[in-house]
Amino acid sequence: MAGKKTTHAEAEMVSEGGERNDIAIPHLILPKYLYLIPIASRPFFPGQVQPIVLSGDYWQETIQKIGETEQKMVGLIYTGNIPAQKTVPEDFAQIGCVGKILKPNMQDSNIHFICQGLQRFRIRRWMSREVPFLAEVEYPAEDDKKISMDDTETRAYAMSIISAVKELVQANPLQGEELKQALQYFSPSDPAPLTDFAATLTTATGEDLQLVLETLPILARMQRVFPLLKKEVEITKLHSEIRRGVNEKIGKRQRQFFLHEQLKTIQKELGITKDDRKSDEEEFAKRLDRLNPPQPVADRIDEEMKKLSFLEKGSQEYAVTRNYLDWMSSVPWGVFSEDKLGIKEARYILDRDHDGLADVKERIIEFLAVGAYKKEIAGSIMLLVGPPGVGKTSIGRSVAEAMGRKFYRFSLGGMRDEAEIKGHRRTYIGSMPGKFVQALKEAKTANPVIMLDEIDKIGASFRGDPASALLEVLDPEQNADFLDHYLDLRVDLSKVLFICTANQLDTIPGPLLDRMEVIRLSGYITEEKMDIARNHLWPKALKQAGLKKGQLKISDAALKLLIEGYAREAGVRKTEKELLKIVRKSVVKFLEDPTLTISITMKNLEEYLGKPFFKKKSLISGVGVVTGLAWTALGGVTLAVEAAAVPSKNSGFKQTGQLGDVMRESSEIAYSFLLSNAKRYGVKEDFFESHFIHLHVPEGATPKDGPSAGITMASALLSLGLGLRMKRSLAMTGELTLTGKVLPVGGIKEKVIAAKRNGIKELILPEANRGDFESLPYHIKEGFQAHFIGKYDQVAKVVVSALKGENSD
Repeated sequence: MAGKKTTHAEAEMVSEGGERNDIAIPHLILPKYLYLIPIASRPFFPGQVQPIVLSGDYWQETIQKIGETEQKMVGLIYTGNIPAQKTVPEDFAQIGCVGKILKPNMQDSNIHFICQGLQRFRIRRWMSREVPFLAEVEYPAEDDKKISMDDTETRAYAMSIISAVKELVQANPLQGEELKQALQYFSPSDPAPLTDFAATLTTATGEDLQLVLETLPILARMQRVFPLLKKEVEITKLHSEIRRGVNEKIGKRQRQFFLHEQLKTIQKELGITKDDRKSDEEEFAKRLDRLNPPQPVADRIDEEMKKLSFLEKGSQEYAVTRNYLDWMSSVPWGVFSEDKLGIKEARYILDRDHDGLADVKERIIEFLAVGAYKKEIAGSIMLLVGPPGVGKTSIGRSVAEAMGRKFYRFSLGGMRDEAEIKGHRRTYIGSMPGKFVQALKEAKTANPVIMLDEIDKIGASFRGDPASALLEVLDPEQNADFLDHYLDLRVDLSKVLFICTANQLDTIPGPLLDRMEVIRLSGYITEEKMDIARNHLWPKALKQAGLKKGQLKISDAALKLLIEGYAREAGVRKTEKELLKIVRKSVVKFLEDPTLTISITMKNLEEYLGKPFFKKKSLISGVGVVTGLAWTALGGVTLAVEAAAVPSKNSGFKQTGQLGDVMRESSEIAYSFLLSNAKRYGVKEDFFESHFIHLHVPEGATPKDGPSAGITMASALLSLGLGLRMKRSLAMTGELTLTGKVLPVGGIKEKVIAAKRNGIKELILPEANRGDFESLPYHIKEGFQAHFIGKYDQVAKVVVSALKGENSD
């Protein structure tokens, strides 16, 4: 750089350079010291002229140093695939090529120059092992003099190389003229430059070319280059054959296209057919005759039809306009299906397709009854919430059938692009309308039933928030003027019945949830599952396998064992899978003996399904153990809470069982409440002060959270303090406060079903949840003794009586 002192090596480079000369002369006096630049892809050869691009930030000082020398020469050395910024002297090959830098300039932070290769050199020693790399070099004597007429082997190789290059010219016409001109400057009697030139024509690896560069005897060098050149000729010939085959196929298609166009022209002249433009216009007009579009839509269609009439058919805008008109004429503007508003028929369809769910079906009948009374069902959005496999999607299909409407379903699970709701703008390649316009096109009516599945699993990304886009769609006050970005027109969705499904409400945004009427599907008890299996799942499984009812039978006892021992869940998907498994194993036996008749009973069920996954769960009992009720996305479950006391000089409290933050707080509230009220409930005053208390919720691998186990935890501590164990089957749920109040919780139906499934007959529920319990179907709440409480004193009274084995009031 400017201002730096010139080193001894640099001074010697200048002194030995002679006069300044911008033209490379073959036998120019070459410098003793060279600045080195690594070449990554392939080595540079003498006689080669090629542009080189370097990073300006890293190599600017090196190029500046070279510019300060008289010769403007640089040493180019192959380093393999190592990045230039990470190259160290050990990565450089020993032999490289000295080249003259011509026309250096800076563009876009990169240094561009043309380099003319002059001669091989070898590194003797390093003068600078860091950038800019500087080394003392020597120029090995090359066997490059003209060969005599007697050297037949060398002359033969030279002639062979020239022949191979000519073959390369014929096989690669793109480089033919350049290679023909270059060959004029080479002679068999001067093989050294010819051999180096031939090496540069190949696509050999950098390592193979470096071996050529390092080979100084001319005959040995030619022996290395010739195989590489022949291989290149074979590759080029193969490439030409492939290209020729592709061109023949393309040419055949072009010929067919031209003949087809000529045929259309002849047919048009004879009046036999019309051109594509006319056919499109007539097709769109024919579709629109069956529709009743609003005036703004009709005006836009007329405008686009006029544009289509004068656009060139081969232009991109013609294709965009044609696709737009295709969509516009496919949307069922003003076409509505007639609703069936008969309540009896709707009730029949729902009962036919679904067993159980009496409360859900009643809600749907009430909804349809309002529509029947006012002679119109519009502006309604239902949300079916429940565990997987309880029949949410099938209920949507039944509602559509009961109303006589078309049904369209699409899943929102994982959707992250707002354009899937509102469509893409026409300016984008491959753009299309949103899902709702697609639904109208497929349904061919403007009032279908559209089911939005998995609305609780909708996502968001940098492309937008689909949940926010749905706010306009699912608002009865706004969806009459829904704007699709592709159509760029208002679409009336107010006549559409939207039915959404979800497994939980927590992940649905509040403003979106507020627009929907929530209907809960809590799950099935064993009796309901048996009805579903007998009436729907078993016949379906037999039909899928092509079996008749008489060939394969299953007893009610076996069906009950299957449901309770192999498919314990809120829904019926696992039940269906197990039934299909029985059918598959039976079909194998039928193939072996077609006359066989199989009956599945409790005794042989294990032959088909193996050992039961679930055994009858006996409730955990003991001092400090109380059973609670919990809600999960898969339905209700029983939850044992265990408490143990360890004698200690210092009191303390810890919780285990992978509890969430809310549940941990509930346990601390229960501990503090019982600690401050121990005397009132008959617990020794110093019990908690002289013991370290450990509270555990079993199945520690399962995360748990929520406030509904508050009274359960307090009751477990009470049992521990009194030293008594439960003598009655009792379960409870409710949130506890520090003042002893019991607050309401959710999921009462699921929790009651879980208690019934486990044979529990006595429940403690918050007073505020009395209405939830009393609204349950009779067959679910039958056989339960429920205590409704508002304060923990009432809970303690029931718990103490259960601990002592006394009869409850």
